[in-house]
Amino acid sequence: MTTINLPSILGYMLNLATLGKQISTKRKRLKWSQLDLAGKAHVSRATVDALENGRLGELGFSKLTNIMAALGLELKLHEAGLRRPTLEELREEDRNDQSLDRRS
Repeated sequence: MTTINLPSILGYMLNLATLGKQISTKRKRLKWSQLDLAGKAHVSRATVDALENGRLGELGFSKLTNIMAALGLELKLHEAGLRRPTLEELREEDRNDQSLDRRS
């Protein structure tokens, strides 16, 4: 399961456009079409397209979680920090990203 942290380690809040890009990347990594993802998530292809291309002003929580669950993604909430990440935190994040890339 891939986790998308919200807010991010750098202390800024992810928006739908940012989530859409990450969803698009994961979908393409799985070699799924937008229609494949839409069917698995029980949403329309137009919703997937608008999300991935940053054209949605808002999206219901259940639709977003259905899309993310279909891709094996989850949101993880944690306290926002206004501090910059430590070198060790950045290295750990990089190790996690690399291990996910190897599993995909």
